[in-house]
Amino acid sequence: MNRQLMCVTCESTYPCEDRRLRCDCGGLLDVQLDMDSAPSPAALAATFESRLTSRLPEDLSGVWRYRELVLDLPAEDIVTFPEGRTNLYTLDAAPLGLSALWAKHEGENPTGSFKDRGMTVAVSWARHQGARALICASTGNTSASLAAYGARAHLPVFVLIPEGKIAQGKLAQALAYGAHTLQIDGSFDDAMHAVEQMATQHNLTLVNSLNPFRLEGQKTIILDSYFQLGQMLPDWIVVPGGNLGNTSAFGKALVEMKALGLIDRVPRLAVIQAEGASPFARAAQDSFRRFEPVQPETIATAIRIGNPVNYDKAVRAIRFTNGVVTSVTDAEILQAKHDLDRQAIGCEPASAASLAGLRRLVREQVVSPSESALLIITGNLLKDPDTTIALATGQTAGLGIPGAASLDACANEPRHVPSDPETIARIVEEELR
Repeated sequence: MNRQLMCVTCESTYPCEDRRLRCDCGGLLDVQLDMDSAPSPAALAATFESRLTSRLPEDLSGVWRYRELVLDLPAEDIVTFPEGRTNLYTLDAAPLGLSALWAKHEGENPTGSFKDRGMTVAVSWARHQGARALICASTGNTSASLAAYGARAHLPVFVLIPEGKIAQGKLAQALAYGAHTLQIDGSFDDAMHAVEQMATQHNLTLVNSLNPFRLEGQKTIILDSYFQLGQMLPDWIVVPGGNLGNTSAFGKALVEMKALGLIDRVPRLAVIQAEGASPFARAAQDSFRRFEPVQPETIATAIRIGNPVNYDKAVRAIRFTNGVVTSVTDAEILQAKHDLDRQAIGCEPASAASLAGLRRLVREQVVSPSESALLIITGNLLKDPDTTIALATGQTAGLGIPGAASLDACANEPRHVPSDPETIARIVEEELR
């Protein structure tokens, strides 16, 4: 299919080969598909389904399997592990009174987060264009993903992270995969401002979600869910909101799927932010007439972002899907994390914002009992082991979380016991009563 870059603000167009991050007017760019050259929905579905039995590297990927709607590249330029082979789990909908509830676990990607779906496309396109080096700002997951894909592509990687504001599991990945890791004295938003400026002035390829090719890969979370659910989508898709890349990508996926005839009903998006990092939720309260960045603070480091770069695209997504935006407290996030973890849907704190937010929307009767919902789980439990251990050992008060006392029941502390088998057996039997 033919493609071009289009500004979401003024609709100016540019060739995809232009190495630009923004329109001349300063607006964000989309990769626009030529719908007139698209195959029929039946032909697309048949093509995608037929690749499930293929052993080609690009077909094993849950991103490149949908390449007609992602990006056309020669196979030798594609950098893949493969990624996107993530499971969709059926959860018990009864506690929420819903008709059905599912969780799409993007933490099952190669580096443990949804970022791999976007990174395979951004890095493949960069290699195709002969990139000199790759750069990103990160709260953790982007740096881990870029470090891995950059290593596979044999390209130098530079990552800027806010010092002391990144979970150790994510930092470990960036260091292990060989990225040049630069810890800045500032926030993620400061790092984002710096990398955009450096990319433009020093011929570096930026792979944050400001890069429109990143979002083409993240669209496939929706495509993959659609096929896993038997070519249907639920009433609600619930996703954590930080830099709003997924919100933007999901909205774009749904616009395209509707235009292509793959769906005739558009699900509603629900974007959930942490209360201490909720500029999008605050803007939504005023129908997006005004936006003010915030100084973010939340235990959910992956969404600790106060000035999301994809704001304009995310607003478009919410309006197109008749969506909603809300926020939840850190205590609510950690309670939801505990509840997901106990179902073996282990996740990092930001991922649990989806369940915490859905609970709020059900309480407020925004989501009705007859409706179905899909939770997007964005990152693996092992991304932030320190918070998981604190939650399990009753140490959340030490994390500075308001309302931490409400989480005491989540504790599951290890017990020190003698090595005597009889004593151990007695403890086991006591627990089984």
